[in-house]
Amino acid sequence: QVWLVESGGGLVQAGGSLRLSCVASGRTDRSYTMAWFRQAPGKEREFVAAISWSGGSTWYTDSVKGRFTISRDGAKNTLYQQMTSLKPEDTAVYYCAAARYSGTDYGFVTRRNTYDYWGQGTQVTVSS
Repeated sequence: QVWLVESGGGLVQAGGSLRLSCVASGRTDRSYTMAWFRQAPGKEREFVAAISWSGGSTWYTDSVKGRFTISRDGAKNTLYQQMTSLKPEDTAVYYCAAARYSGTDYGFVTRRNTYDYWGQGTQVTVSS
């Protein structure tokens, strides 16, 4: 079992920045692929970014490439997402997720049902 707790969300103006954090606890001795998903009101939860267990591979959805950076600190069992040049369309609840998967298949890491554990989410609101 792994527990995930996100933080760092808030209200920011368009063009601003935020950094999300996700602290993992429990069975963190395993190799997990970690990811961020987001869900806007009335929409499906969608993939944002993922990082391999080693940190050597990262994946992003097209709409955030060049603006968001995912990273992880194994010693702190913490996942990060630095978000810059934020847009109103980035407004959503952001969820951290962990998968008992150590591969690098893009189709697999971007799929919601790949992930076994989820955090409770943190709200990001970008005003225009």
